[in-house]
Amino acid sequence: QVQLVESGGGLVQAGGSLRLSCEASGRTFTSYTMGWFRQAPGKEHEFVAVTPWSGSTTYYAGSVKGRFTISRDNAKNTVYLQMNNLKPEDTAVYYCAATRRGDYAELRDLYDYWGQGTQVTVSS
Repeated sequence: QVQLVESGGGLVQAGGSLRLSCEASGRTFTSYTMGWFRQAPGKEHEFVAVTPWSGSTTYYAGSVKGRFTISRDNAKNTVYLQMNNLKPEDTAVYYCAATRRGDYAELRDLYDYWGQGTQVTVSS
């Protein structure tokens, strides 16, 4: 069982930056691939980024590649999402999620554990 708690969301102007954190409970954090998803109002969950247990590699959605960076600190049971050059279309609730079903899982249904989400609002 893994419990996830996100933090770091907020209101920012276009072009600004935010860093999201997701702290996991449990002693098996290092066995999980960690992903970030987002959901804008009226839209489906959208894959954002993923990193496997080692954190040595990362994979991003095309819409955020070059602007967002996912990283993890296994000693702190925490995964991060650094978001730079934010755009109004990045406005959404951001969720972290954990899975053991693949190192680069993009599909929402592959993830077993989810956080409660944190709101990110980017004003133009």
